[in-house]
Amino acid sequence: MSEPLRLLDAVSMLSRRVNSAIVLAGSTICAVVAVPPGFPASGNGIWFTEPGRGFDFWADDWLPVGNGYLAAMVNGQTAQEVTQLNIESLWAGGPFQYPDYNGGNKMPSEQQTVAQEMQAIRQTIFDSPDGTIDSIVELTNGITGYGSHVGAGYLLATLDLSGDFSDFVRWLDLDVAVQRTSWVQGNNSFFRETFCSHATRACVQHTNTTGSSSLPVLTYVYSIDAEPGLPTPTVSCFDSSTLKITGTASSPGMAFEILARVSASGTNASVICTPADTNNATISVRGASASWITWVGDTNYDANAGDATHAFSFKGADPHDALVARIGPATATPETYASILAAHIADYSQLMGKFRLDLGQKPDLDTPTDQLRDAYQTDVGDTYLEWLLFNFGRYLLASSARGTLPANLQGKWGKDASNPWGADYHANINLQMNYWFAELTDMDVVKPLFDYIEKTWAPRGSLTAQYLYNISEGWVTHDEMNIFGHTGMKQGGGTTSAAADYPEANAWMMVHVWDHFDFTQDTDWFKEQGWPLLKGVAQFHLQKLVPDVIWQLFNAIDKGFPASGDMDIAFLNGMHSLFACESARSSCVLASLTEVRTKRAQMDKGIHIGSWGQLQEWKVDMDSPSDTHRHLSHLVGLYPGYAITGYDPAVQQTRENYTHEEVVAAATTSLIHRGNGTGPDADSGWEKVWRAACWAQLANASVFYHELSYALERNFAPNLFSLYSAGPGAIFQIDANFGFAAALLNSLIQAPDVASTTDVYNVFILPALPANWPSGSIQNARIRGRLDVSFSWEKSALTSLEVAAESPVAVGRRIRFWHKGKIIRELTASPGMNVKLL
Repeated sequence: MSEPLRLLDAVSMLSRRVNSAIVLAGSTICAVVAVPPGFPASGNGIWFTEPGRGFDFWADDWLPVGNGYLAAMVNGQTAQEVTQLNIESLWAGGPFQYPDYNGGNKMPSEQQTVAQEMQAIRQTIFDSPDGTIDSIVELTNGITGYGSHVGAGYLLATLDLSGDFSDFVRWLDLDVAVQRTSWVQGNNSFFRETFCSHATRACVQHTNTTGSSSLPVLTYVYSIDAEPGLPTPTVSCFDSSTLKITGTASSPGMAFEILARVSASGTNASVICTPADTNNATISVRGASASWITWVGDTNYDANAGDATHAFSFKGADPHDALVARIGPATATPETYASILAAHIADYSQLMGKFRLDLGQKPDLDTPTDQLRDAYQTDVGDTYLEWLLFNFGRYLLASSARGTLPANLQGKWGKDASNPWGADYHANINLQMNYWFAELTDMDVVKPLFDYIEKTWAPRGSLTAQYLYNISEGWVTHDEMNIFGHTGMKQGGGTTSAAADYPEANAWMMVHVWDHFDFTQDTDWFKEQGWPLLKGVAQFHLQKLVPDVIWQLFNAIDKGFPASGDMDIAFLNGMHSLFACESARSSCVLASLTEVRTKRAQMDKGIHIGSWGQLQEWKVDMDSPSDTHRHLSHLVGLYPGYAITGYDPAVQQTRENYTHEEVVAAATTSLIHRGNGTGPDADSGWEKVWRAACWAQLANASVFYHELSYALERNFAPNLFSLYSAGPGAIFQIDANFGFAAALLNSLIQAPDVASTTDVYNVFILPALPANWPSGSIQNARIRGRLDVSFSWEKSALTSLEVAAESPVAVGRRIRFWHKGKIIRELTASPGMNVKLL
């Protein structure tokens, strides 16, 4: 049997032995009982004393690395390391597989017919006593061509070892974003480390031994055996030390390429790439004291070709030349490895910034993470594990959000030819939750999100606005989006009325656009990208308006117009000429906001209290007290929005003249009846952490902590991945990893938006501090206006509070700081300020 086939058989064997902690038959483990040398003294890492189990436990045991462009899951084995690869843009479906793919849109010839159907549906809703309708299927399109994020195969690194091994430990260092494995076998100590560098857009795996002059024979091979449905690629020798893998995501489909280059150290070291007769090739390393494999990968996807000018092809150049240019300087060698690793760590550290969280945790350096997770109990908690999971959320966002595309439903980690929900972008909570904590923790990761919206949603969404809504201005999208501009209503099971009909998705995502400007005060970015996105969405909704629901969007338009540099007064009312605006900017600003302000004043703000004291989810009083649905869409204004949190009767006047207290009480009633996030429709992690964030917003520390700890106990795997349902083998869905971090942070500091920049901004310090965290500190939380806030607490009492500002800053902005229902101090923002408030 040839060497490549033997290794591929090993993959199949591993997939069958899913309950085994080892690869080689007859081997046993003598585990260590403490963290290894080099593990962060702070405890900021995830570690295990056993290798990861097989493919069925990919979401439970394996450890993630990534740089945004590339990602990998590392199994953490000994004799044969299994690394599952991801390329961020590798998708099946779309125009690559279906040339007539049109983003789920209706055809241009259907525009008038659809407009009539839309009007008829609206009239039926208005005529209905409860505002409901049986079906809107005539507005939806099938899902053919929608596609899915696709795994990019497996890299196998096989050492010629057999027999027992001992002192095994594997860990993910969250301080430096490196995964490591060490063990002893046959009188030799082995060490392997893996990371993906954003600086080089490459991933590296390093293997060495300290017990003898050379490693056993080390063989590298690429396999797709464990990626069901992925077309068989071609694996060849690009040169004497480099594997070249070329393939497609589907048949036909998007093309991808991976280059994997090997180097080695040692006087007698040799690296040889050997082609095989079975459409595969291997690289063998002999006589080496250490070996490195560096891989880069890309596809022929290009978001810049996702517009009408390019016929929405999304097709770019063959990635080969760019990969060849990239792998040269990225290749780890005995001479370059230290500098490449140092550059990776420096880049990651800079991204994580000045922000620091301390919950008074005491690191447990004697208990592996999976055992800590297994022992965790709701309400009892474990401060160290909670702190660790917060840091893990930041690590995952840093590792998945900085590519060409934003973090998806699984970050950038997905296996097989099809992933749950396509590992796509759900914009009815999940995509939003991915980025909730980014601004507050000062992570510069959100611009790929806005690039994605600008290049994939807006171009095709302008056609959706025309063909589906008969609107010629602005753009729209709906609930579920792929990377090919799928902006139409996606047809699913049943009548699809609730799931597909969600044109407010664009308005909700504009909250993130506004927040980025509000937190960073980056006027250049706002003029170039932020404002055009806001404007396009507002243009659509101004034409679509059935007087309703997008109050916060229009507030953002009102607040953002002075900074936008926009002279296009036709956007709002066409009352003045461009010349008049050039000569009288201030008067034009006021005049050109007239229509937004007028329509905003006419809008139903969505605040209605129902018959059992609830905040109504629907315009009519049809809520059921026993409805425990996973979504909290009617409570968006509580968290992450401000329409409920900062309800002001003078601004949000309703016909019932509710008070602030009445509205908050109604939201509380709704939240109580919505349950704890375990219902007949779902048992997911994201719904629990959203509830936790809402309870924190209501300053209810005990229920906040109960819900947060309940989520951790029920919906997180041994490797701390969040799970859509409870139990081993459940679906990995990353939003709860990010939502957990956001909810935890929301109990310690809240900086909600306000309706107008002339309003006072309120910042709440320790609004829902649970008894489990009696001492701690936060350093350099970034709040609105680009101010940094640092504070500490002891015995649950605030002991210090400091505010600092660099430049640019929202000069003249008034900020009021609160603690335990009392105002600490109000101040006015100015550049260079550094004020100790306590």
